[in-house]
Amino acid sequence: MQEIEISSWATLDALKKVADVIETVGDLHDSHQMSVFCVIEDDYLELCYTDSATNYLRRYDDEEEFEEAIEERREEVEEGLYDEDFEEEEEEELDEDLDFEEDSDEY
Repeated sequence: MQEIEISSWATLDALKKVADVIETVGDLHDSHQMSVFCVIEDDYLELCYTDSATNYLRRYDDEEEFEEAIEERREEVEEGLYDEDFEEEEEEELDEDLDFEEDSDEY
């Protein structure tokens, strides 16, 4: 695998336009990162868009490495969504534990 940093989404978009898109993993709105897996001629590419870090382009050596990368990215996105749900549940429980309105009537 080879990786280079890309500073502009426009560059990634230009590559995406000429590529055969295989799969898109993630969402910039939910996970703040989106990977577009695509093929241009014999090159297996991942175009990574992010709003919180550096964008990058990865070129995989073969189809097997490419497929493994897609699976890894899916798992990362699923873990990230699970972590966000867990944090929201913790916040709700904390809010319930600190509900001062109910206790104020007793005093």
